[in-house]
Amino acid sequence: MNLLFISDLHLSPERPAVTRAFFRFLEQQATRVDGLYILGDLFEAWIGDDDPSTLAREVVAALRTLSDRGVAVYFQHGNRDFLVGQRFAEETGCTLLPDYQILESHGRRLVLLHGDTLCLDDVKYQKFRRKVRNPVYRWCLRHLPLKKRMQIASEWRLKSKKANSNKASNIMDVTPDEVERVMKTFDAGIMIHGHTHRPARHQHNAGERLVLGDWADKGWYIELTEDDLRLENFAIGMDAGQ
Repeated sequence: MNLLFISDLHLSPERPAVTRAFFRFLEQQATRVDGLYILGDLFEAWIGDDDPSTLAREVVAALRTLSDRGVAVYFQHGNRDFLVGQRFAEETGCTLLPDYQILESHGRRLVLLHGDTLCLDDVKYQKFRRKVRNPVYRWCLRHLPLKKRMQIASEWRLKSKKANSNKASNIMDVTPDEVERVMKTFDAGIMIHGHTHRPARHQHNAGERLVLGDWADKGWYIELTEDDLRLENFAIGMDAGQ
């Protein structure tokens, strides 16, 4: 069984080259494997499953096509698209995953997560995360008028960019002790996550941690096969930010 893992595409109308690269990835690489795991932040912002925008509808249709071809699609919430819900899952044919997902494949035991829960030094973000992940809060958000949700999402993006520009680099990276704790808690020798936008492979006492990169000038993915576990990238193009 061959599997692919991606995260942090941050799809938005302002970055059409990344969207085109994603659709090519689904048509070419993803159709040749058994499963695709999307580990959060597929979208720059997801305002709800009733989003009528062209981008939202095209992404839903592309994932539906992939799942209809027999590729299992899994979706894990990120900090940008935590409002993805059951309607999205039904329309795309994907399976929604919890914040921590155990995967056993080819004799390996992996723990999958978006990665934001590992950044404990980012105290302000963790406080924000606890608030927006509260089921009552999310229910209230989903039932706001569409226009209001669009406004809130826009405000959050601006605040996030401003806040991150003022944070020290180490604050936005993972806390090593938390990495060790999570891997030991789930008895996993391999961890895969995104969120930090720092693609690399790291060795810890508990095992190996693979970090997915964000999609900008390059697209990043991890491929798991019977014999190998690879972190790969490909060029998206000079117009990726347009």
